[in-house]
Amino acid sequence: MNRHAQGILLITLSAVAFSSAGFFTRLIHLDVWTMLFWRGFFAGLMILCVILLQERGNSWRVIRGIGRSGVVAALCSTAATILYINAFRRTSVADVAVIFAAAPFVTAGLGWLCLGLREAWSTLAASLVALLGVGIMVGGAISDGHLLGDVLAFGMTVCMAIMMLIIREQHATPMLPAACLSALLCPLLVWPLASPTEVAAGDLLDLLLFGTTQFGLGLVLLTIGGQMIAATENALINTLEAPLAIAWVWITFGETPSVTSFAGGIVVMAAVAAHVWYSNRVQLDSAVA
Repeated sequence: MNRHAQGILLITLSAVAFSSAGFFTRLIHLDVWTMLFWRGFFAGLMILCVILLQERGNSWRVIRGIGRSGVVAALCSTAATILYINAFRRTSVADVAVIFAAAPFVTAGLGWLCLGLREAWSTLAASLVALLGVGIMVGGAISDGHLLGDVLAFGMTVCMAIMMLIIREQHATPMLPAACLSALLCPLLVWPLASPTEVAAGDLLDLLLFGTTQFGLGLVLLTIGGQMIAATENALINTLEAPLAIAWVWITFGETPSVTSFAGGIVVMAAVAAHVWYSNRVQLDSAVA
């Protein structure tokens, strides 16, 4: 498997991990700040353990090597995390899904304006089809009166776009420590608003799983895979989160998706699958030539 294919696989798996956010926020009945505190704490510890096992004696040197770009990426990721969870509490899941579906275009626009990057027509075409699919999914479900939540969701999308551009462009920078910093900054920032000591044992176990399987694992896969493929392609594959999030709730809580949700999800997955097939074919043709 070539580097590009590995990157696509890792980003796809990160989208699967991140898509369970709706499941965990439905499962855990705590205030958003306490949830963010423990989610970030457990994710940060998990990523730190991965770094220590991977780097061993070089861990401190690698951590110190993130540089300014790594710190900026971590700050963007932390901001995106806080905005993301708060957006779910202030607007509909449909609104958040539609706004985040614009991530490939936001990423491509910022990459062109700030870095002079030009994306392949196939990536932009697939991004447009994916956006259409998410639009079908939510249909007329987008409600009025959720301006603050929508603004938070758009802010999250911009932060994620900047983070993906930094990860892609800074090949020499060790980004896994930046992901760890991102996770640990979250509890530090929300601590004054959270109530971390007032959590029951059952909720703490759920938060442990939330932090490690959804946030920590998702960040690790996104960080490693994001250095192997284009930032806009990264954002495109992450649109898989929308249909997968619906699938999680359908399987675990028995909430049957509507016809439009089902149809839109198929369009999103077909757009991503077609892009993956086409881009891998181009990579193989280039290798043969």
